[in-house]
Amino acid sequence: MALKGRKSSSKNPPILSHEFVIQNHADIVSCIAMVFVIGLMVQVTSPFAYMFIAVHHNVTSEQDIARGEAPEVVRYTYGLKDMCAVFFYFLICIVMHAIIQEYVLDKISRKLHLSKVKHSKFNESGQLLIFYIMSILWGGDVIFRENYVVNISLLWEGYPHNEMIFMFKFFFIVQLAYWLHCYPELYFQKTKREEMGARITYATLGLVYVLGAYLLNFSRVGICLLVLHYISEGWFHAARLIYFLDKAENGSKVGYLIANVIFVFVRLGSIILSVLTFWYGLSLSENQGFDVDTGNFNTQITRISALAAVCLLQAWLMWNFITFHLKRLREQTPPPPVVRKPKQEKKSASKKKKEENKRNVEDDELPEVDQNTKKSLRSRAAAAKSK
Repeated sequence: MALKGRKSSSKNPPILSHEFVIQNHADIVSCIAMVFVIGLMVQVTSPFAYMFIAVHHNVTSEQDIARGEAPEVVRYTYGLKDMCAVFFYFLICIVMHAIIQEYVLDKISRKLHLSKVKHSKFNESGQLLIFYIMSILWGGDVIFRENYVVNISLLWEGYPHNEMIFMFKFFFIVQLAYWLHCYPELYFQKTKREEMGARITYATLGLVYVLGAYLLNFSRVGICLLVLHYISEGWFHAARLIYFLDKAENGSKVGYLIANVIFVFVRLGSIILSVLTFWYGLSLSENQGFDVDTGNFNTQITRISALAAVCLLQAWLMWNFITFHLKRLREQTPPPPVVRKPKQEKKSASKKKKEENKRNVEDDELPEVDQNTKKSLRSRAAAAKSK
């Protein structure tokens, strides 16, 4: 039973009730995150708090540290302590989601006067577009720094790729934290049941594929595929926001057209990049085998499974894309015109039916001999008229 405050109005719901948690979830989560930040200031709790906030599993050469020499680039691998970091930044994602919603999206949506369905889609596209822009800039910076664009063979050469620079590893931690935070947001944003299925599916796919690339040391090809995918999805959500903002719908048509073209090219590019890496590059690598300690998962089963997972995802996205546009074309095509008879013909047909019915009623009242005589007279009259 929830403890009640002084007032039980809609603005001040009972403490610890569902409405109270939903209205104040950002403050509650930020207080939990502040506990870890304050813990850094206390000597007793600083090691515990540091485990949640900092990035761990440094694999810098111990010889350089013993000599007192600072390494040129500090590199990291993954481990169990990453779960603590993912949990802390999971809290930060919830707080940032609430800040963007309250101070950006809600202020814009009030001026637009959208319906409930459009309001939900507007909030979803606004949140995802900000995340996609951040991820594209962040991931693109890592790709250019590591020279993956100039030398694409680096995606499979030197596997296992279990050493990452700080920004590389932090990118994957934030990605995992973001897709995890999508589940409680369904409750905090009061998402309708008919919308939950699509959002849960999308968040689960993002979490599974990012986690698979991170744990199997396919981080290099993983970050490239993520940036490509986010470019396509970012254009789509940008076009949707333009549709809500632009009442004339001129800009949204151009935006959707560009988004559709980019979507097709990204699907094709993702398949080509996956085939080059898993089917061609890693299969020719000398370091093949299964070794958990060294992080080597370069076996035929793993490569085929990873390639099949990427290709199936692209096929599923393309199938949804085609079915959506076919359905839209059917809705836009006008129905076939219905051929209607002229009114005069309808009137004449109705008169003939009435006369025939009247004659049948009159004939039924007569005896059989008179009925036959009357019918024969009518047939003779009809023959005479035809002559």
